[in-house]
Amino acid sequence: MTSSTLATPHKITRPNLVAVGTIVWLSSELMFFAALFAMYFTTRAVQGPTIWLESTEVLNIPFAALNTTILVLSSVTCQFGVFAAERFQAKRTGSIFSFKSWGMREWFALTFLMGAFFIAGQIYEYAHLVMEGITLSSTAYGSVFYMTTGFHGLHVTGGLIAFLIVMVRVSKARRFTHNQATTAIVVSYYWHFVDVVWIALFSAIYLIK
Repeated sequence: MTSSTLATPHKITRPNLVAVGTIVWLSSELMFFAALFAMYFTTRAVQGPTIWLESTEVLNIPFAALNTTILVLSSVTCQFGVFAAERFQAKRTGSIFSFKSWGMREWFALTFLMGAFFIAGQIYEYAHLVMEGITLSSTAYGSVFYMTTGFHGLHVTGGLIAFLIVMVRVSKARRFTHNQATTAIVVSYYWHFVDVVWIALFSAIYLIK
């Protein structure tokens, strides 16, 4: 064994406890949504294809596809915010029209607006379905539709609140620290999870008739 080998200590890298805890928590959330999917498909099998076909005819699939696209793209803007957080850039360094100079705050603000647009679109769709006679208590389809999409909407709203908290904390801080970057990354984990769940919900509810 050479002296250079003895002089170089081994570095022990430990996983970030906040990130690990978030992943464990998201695993439990995955089981929750798996139960919702099981409820949806079980109810569909029991009720039969006729009532499902009649109910899905009133769904505005093009609008839902647009809303879904906005939410999926928000994952892209969220990830750009993470990239800015990893290089410890809290805010933009140039013109607001120069996306290359944007920091974490600008990318997260855009992600927040896109997520808010999704929630507004979901509320609009609920109002349309109620006018068509599909309510939470009208049919079995209405019950499982509002429960699955509603719980997801609550999770999206929770993500929007998390974005606000991160942006407020960063704006009040004197400098951007490693802990703040870790918080931004953890919030992105949650947001990506919510987006993936919605892609599965959109496919099951709107595409599979």
